[in-house]
Amino acid sequence: MTELAARRPATRPRRNLTQMVIADLRERIGSGGLQPGDKLPTEQALIRQLGVSRTVVREAIAGLRADGLVEPRQGIGVFVREAVRPSSGLSLLSEDAGKISSVIETLELRAAVEIEAAGLAAERRSPAQEAKIRERYEEIAAAIARGEAAEDADFAFHLAIAEATNNRHFGEFFEFLGRRTIPRSQLSDRGASPVRTPAYVRQLQGEHETIMAAICQGDAEAAREAMRIHLKGSLERYQRLRREAR
Repeated sequence: MTELAARRPATRPRRNLTQMVIADLRERIGSGGLQPGDKLPTEQALIRQLGVSRTVVREAIAGLRADGLVEPRQGIGVFVREAVRPSSGLSLLSEDAGKISSVIETLELRAAVEIEAAGLAAERRSPAQEAKIRERYEEIAAAIARGEAAEDADFAFHLAIAEATNNRHFGEFFEFLGRRTIPRSQLSDRGASPVRTPAYVRQLQGEHETIMAAICQGDAEAAREAMRIHLKGSLERYQRLRREAR
């Protein structure tokens, strides 16, 4: 049993467990215990080592993936990525992600890519990819039921759609943006902000359901429109928040 498993109280909330697993794996990567190119232990191995559930492990991997630390390779496993050193021209990665203006710019960029990704996913998804989109949707629902903001599960849902385009560059683009794809996670210091309330998160989940249904029905135009409404609605809410903050 690892130190993490030994110190884990039986009643610790899953969100805390997810963060503990993320911290454990980050420490292994940062200390050189896991080098770039190394394969992470399997889900079952991590479950045994850390004494947590499969869902916690998957949420932790999604969090590490959102931060660009690991990448999955289909049918092989999850691997530690090479450290990315962005050039000075990549202001998207170097500017203050916590600024509402940066959130708005990122949402505009996302809309340009993800609206089309939703349509392609509706046309090209495999049965396994469709099942993965549904599973990620259910993970968001479970997090909301626990009263959580569900940022990691939200990222995983959108990433599953990008992967269902069967054009690897959509997924690569989404991973490049990382946690910026879920802007409310960048504004966590705003406390009772309307972009982090339970009502707001439930509204987003309703939009997710509409996107998922259109993709699973193979309706490309409906999927594009549902994603457009989802992202444009978020964009308008953040624009309103910026106006109110002035």
